[in-house]
Amino acid sequence: MLKNNHYNQVFINVGLGVLMMTSLTALAEQSVQSGEILTFKQAIKVAQQHDPWLKGNRHQQQAIESASISANTLPDPKISVGMGSLPTDSFDLNQEGMTQLKIGVSQMIPRGDTLKFKSQQLQLESEMYPYQRLDRAAKVAVTVGGLWLDAYRVQQSVVLIEKNRSLFEQLADVAEASYSSTLGKTRQQDIVRAQLELTRLEERLDKLAQQKNKYDGMLLQWLTRFASANHTVDDAALYSDLSWHDIALSQQLPSIDLLNSNLVYAENWLKPQDLVPFFYPHPAVIAVDKKVNATKTGIKLAKQKYKPEWGVNASYGYRADDPMGQNRADLFSVGVTFDLPIFTENRQDQDVRSAVSKTEAIKTEKLLLLRQLLGAYSSAKGRLLRVKERQNLYNTKLLPQIHDQAEASLTAYTNDDGDFAEVVRARIAVLNAEIDDLTLNVEEQKIHLELNYLFIGGIKTAMTENNLNVTNSSQYAAMSGERE
Repeated sequence: MLKNNHYNQVFINVGLGVLMMTSLTALAEQSVQSGEILTFKQAIKVAQQHDPWLKGNRHQQQAIESASISANTLPDPKISVGMGSLPTDSFDLNQEGMTQLKIGVSQMIPRGDTLKFKSQQLQLESEMYPYQRLDRAAKVAVTVGGLWLDAYRVQQSVVLIEKNRSLFEQLADVAEASYSSTLGKTRQQDIVRAQLELTRLEERLDKLAQQKNKYDGMLLQWLTRFASANHTVDDAALYSDLSWHDIALSQQLPSIDLLNSNLVYAENWLKPQDLVPFFYPHPAVIAVDKKVNATKTGIKLAKQKYKPEWGVNASYGYRADDPMGQNRADLFSVGVTFDLPIFTENRQDQDVRSAVSKTEAIKTEKLLLLRQLLGAYSSAKGRLLRVKERQNLYNTKLLPQIHDQAEASLTAYTNDDGDFAEVVRARIAVLNAEIDDLTLNVEEQKIHLELNYLFIGGIKTAMTENNLNVTNSSQYAAMSGERE
């Protein structure tokens, strides 16, 4: 009876220790939340707003738009000034009647509608850049959001281990007390086993800290920005509001809504030909379509080479008076030049074939992109369904059973009817199951990010050509799918 009372008291101490550790963990979480923390939404928004790629893409678009205006302008006329038929024996302007001061101007006129189609081609090419920025912003959301979720998983795994470490410390105290009192059947190897598990927990914490540093560094790559928008690339100073070590994340896992949950959770898997229309509005696909249209205009441009190129020239020749003082008439000349594209087999015909092949090559880029989107959808949907099945298994069976086993083994041990090693194994199983459950929940949100990227084309407000500023808050919320 005395032995049972002793173990019951120790069991109460273990329970109190767990409760105290839970309270301390909650207080620690509140203290972190009251300080500088990086939320999921903030990480993506900052990364999108300060992505140098987006700025460079805008400059590329502006360059091509300016070039399209320039391309629709006639080439500059050419002016020529010279002396003609000057006698070499005296260099006298009055000696010969053919001597004259000649001023001429010439203007080239490009073939057919070359200027029009060249300007149109550049204009169509510039239209793909806004969609490239929208696609880039969506990819940034997936990349940065995934890094944030990985860092969150590591951070919360540390919280779970810290919470369970106190229980292992209590179990070690129980084993030592039981061994020293010689009242129970605790053996020395049980004490060694308890200390070993504590050491393993320390090793797991060190490993998680290493992973946390890895994800923190990868996040800082996206969150570090220029100190001033007026600085050039050469003198811009980089800075970040975050610490270079141990970035504090919010303690709540974001809930990312799917943009097309009906398609993802459809009972029957659609055929590829039925899925393709869902990806036509994707910004990456639209960008390729714009590129195809530009190359089609290149075919029209190549066909203009069958037409002649014209040139107009005019000149005025001034003549001095003759040696007798009589006035000489000045001379005026005007002419037209043009080429004859009659040998077309090795030049014009080949240029047109080249333009056609370029267009077909760009079309294959679209086909490859659609295949990639289809493959990514199939992969993400399959992984999400498996994650959902595992989550259901964990929540309905595995976690309750593991907790029941842990409680049963601890109760049996406190009543001197169980093995200490079984208690330790049961607690380790609980810890591993909780970390696995956390990993599943994080993986679900990461897959949601991937699927939302695939269906970003369904956001009508973000797809209007006159409103493609991908950094505003409403479009961000649509891309990340995070609930406000």
